[in-house]
Amino acid sequence: MTTADDRLIVALDVPNALEGLALAEKLGDAVSFYKIGLGMLTGGGLALANELKQEQGKRIFLDMKLFDIGATVEAAVRGLAQYDLDFLTVHGDPHVVTAARNGVGSKEMKILAVTILTSLDRADLDAGLIKAGDITDLVQERAARAFEAGADGVIASPQEAALIRALPQAAGRLIVTPGVRPTGADKGDQKRIATPAQAVADGADHIVVGRPIWQAADPRQAALDIVAELRGS
Repeated sequence: MTTADDRLIVALDVPNALEGLALAEKLGDAVSFYKIGLGMLTGGGLALANELKQEQGKRIFLDMKLFDIGATVEAAVRGLAQYDLDFLTVHGDPHVVTAARNGVGSKEMKILAVTILTSLDRADLDAGLIKAGDITDLVQERAARAFEAGADGVIASPQEAALIRALPQAAGRLIVTPGVRPTGADKGDQKRIATPAQAVADGADHIVVGRPIWQAADPRQAALDIVAELRGS
């Protein structure tokens, strides 16, 4: 049995590529899949993505959450697809998803649609003038529309994973869940969370974990503990 389990995606939410590379070296064979987000874009994030992918054989999830007019999204995705990365996020609005799919072309990169950010609650949506309704209902509706527009998968909180998995449009599609915290870990800025085993049981294909791993006294062991929980679930 290999040490790593690619259902676990580790978020490299550190300031720059050098720190990201150092963390990846600490984690070694315990982790096979990394998320690189917008916060590291100006700190060498794309260079780090390429290094981890091409030199170390890791899988890469580029979390850019793109949103713009269709032509701009298509051009941006076409450029990013040249890196042969694995996942890319865009906002789940149908025109954005369609443009992103066009940008991928013949490349293998999967387009994942963001439904509603896991750090948001109903009060946040009200402040942003998002239509009334329960968050889980809105997430389901946005997920269905994103799938219909061609998304390969969605990003959704663990609480919504089972509901999305039950959608007819979700057959064969990916569900990736941030907001996953091992038992006893601090919630951080996430408001809709679950443990790794709960998230997978509810239909998630991949879970994203950041601070509970890279803030741990022994990051590699923290990752191995999560992998053990996934394999026991």
